[in-house]
Amino acid sequence: MNTRLPLADQRAVRDWVWRTALANRGAYAVMMALFISATVVGLAGPQLLGMLVDSVVAGASTVRVDVLAGVFLAVLVAQALLARAARMRATLLGEQLLAKSREGVVGHALRLPLSTVESAGTGDLLSRSTTDVDRLDYTVRSAVPEITVALITLLLTAVAMVVTSPLLACGMLIAVPLIVLSTRWYYPRARPVLQGVLAGWAEVQSSTHESVEGARTVDALRLSERRIAHNERVLGNAVGKEKRHRNLLTIWLPCLEMSYVLPIGAILLIGGWAYAAGSVELGTITTVVLYAQAMSNPLDELLAWIDELQIGNAALRRILGVGRAPVSGPGEGGAAVERDRGHDLSVRGVRFSYREGQEILHGVDLTVGAGKRLVIVGPSGAGKSTLGRLVAGVNAPDSGSVAFGDTEITSLPTDRLRREVVLLTQEHHVFACSLRDNLCLPAGDDGWSDERLLAALETVGLGEWASRLPEGLATVLGAGGHPVPAAVAQQIALARVMLADPHTLVLDEATSLLDNETSRDLERSMSTLLAGRTVIAIAHRLHAARDADQVAVMESGRIVELGTHAELLAAGGSYAELHRAATPERA
Repeated sequence: MNTRLPLADQRAVRDWVWRTALANRGAYAVMMALFISATVVGLAGPQLLGMLVDSVVAGASTVRVDVLAGVFLAVLVAQALLARAARMRATLLGEQLLAKSREGVVGHALRLPLSTVESAGTGDLLSRSTTDVDRLDYTVRSAVPEITVALITLLLTAVAMVVTSPLLACGMLIAVPLIVLSTRWYYPRARPVLQGVLAGWAEVQSSTHESVEGARTVDALRLSERRIAHNERVLGNAVGKEKRHRNLLTIWLPCLEMSYVLPIGAILLIGGWAYAAGSVELGTITTVVLYAQAMSNPLDELLAWIDELQIGNAALRRILGVGRAPVSGPGEGGAAVERDRGHDLSVRGVRFSYREGQEILHGVDLTVGAGKRLVIVGPSGAGKSTLGRLVAGVNAPDSGSVAFGDTEITSLPTDRLRREVVLLTQEHHVFACSLRDNLCLPAGDDGWSDERLLAALETVGLGEWASRLPEGLATVLGAGGHPVPAAVAQQIALARVMLADPHTLVLDEATSLLDNETSRDLERSMSTLLAGRTVIAIAHRLHAARDADQVAVMESGRIVELGTHAELLAAGGSYAELHRAATPERA
């Protein structure tokens, strides 16, 4: 069942902001000092221009006018340089936070249980680690300093306006009711809409990712038109949410524009009356009007950036929400299966469903001795892969138990479980890095010797292939590197598992992409390494069952036959029928 990853609450957002501010207080202080300096220097411009107007009206000398004009030009240059330095600092700080945020999201996502990742969908994770992190970066790099500078600019400009002429400054009051009422109307409505916008685009990214990943399947089944229609519906939903946000803006933004124009008109009316009465000079009116004009820009930026701040807040809730998803099951810190491989696997009364009311497994009972090999066969949809996922701890049963000895699978910490029990499916991935790095993934930072890596490749039948690579183990594979056929990628995945050395191995059609002869050769060469391990092999080729200690036949979510290859053939049941049906194909 598809579920969304959680969202962080506002308290978690505030805690993150506080921790981030403390950790970067030095860089933030320098950035803000530069922004404030640029603002203070910029406030001198209207005063100089007012003095210039009064000097011209009073018939001052050209030298005074030239000096004032030169100082005014120097102020503009100084303000531009300070603003540039401030934005450079803001960009550097934003990039640092961008890197840390993305690393944190990806690092936590890699520790999530597979069931959580599959349930949420890779598109949601991709959206949170890319689009949402970019939005957060934009907010930190631009919105936060711009809002701070806008507030400081408004405050200092208002003080300068009142000092210049308290009477003319009263004209600004006409904007207050319009700004307050329109903003109080807009923000409560915009918050849930913006949250929906981010979720909508995350769904678009998820749908696009699924379409690209499954392009061959879509083409093979001629489902292109249906998939295009689905993508259009998802995109239409996201665009519809964007339109709802734009509809709110079409009401709010005109109100803001009116609040910028009306004060200037009011100041001019008051100034005209006061000038006629001899209460103010023309230069004073010019200065106050310029201040009013200057206030409109930071006020506009303040309200616009606060809107951006809401988007950043929604993005941050989604980013921090990844960290709220538990990285382990309810048994975090519980007992671990020992590596002596001395525990039997027991499945007792297991029932499981992906969706409520659609049970897949119906009371499965099974015991596999430590170090034994069980092959599970049966028709498609019988529940074989689902049982394998429960044995590997990917999913927890709805009822019943899956345990090694007395230790429940669900009680194990995820990181320990992944080291001890490995699930290898027909799905595989070759990373865009060297063959050595591809093989050393299970080793973490320790790595393994080249001799051990080459031995693992030889075991899975890739010794000759590896020897032909242009740079040996250093050859870069994957996108932009040396091409890797699907069958070879599956063998590389098998080599990783051998190097990881788990005590229990669940193979879910792990050799399905190999031809019959290669598959048989591989299984024979792996027999030495598989010795002593508990192996649960889900197979569609019955030859894999010949050498198994036990064969389980599944039908409709139940085990209907259990025994050795010879015993089941002699019984003449479902397995014997499957064997007879497969004989012409094998021949």
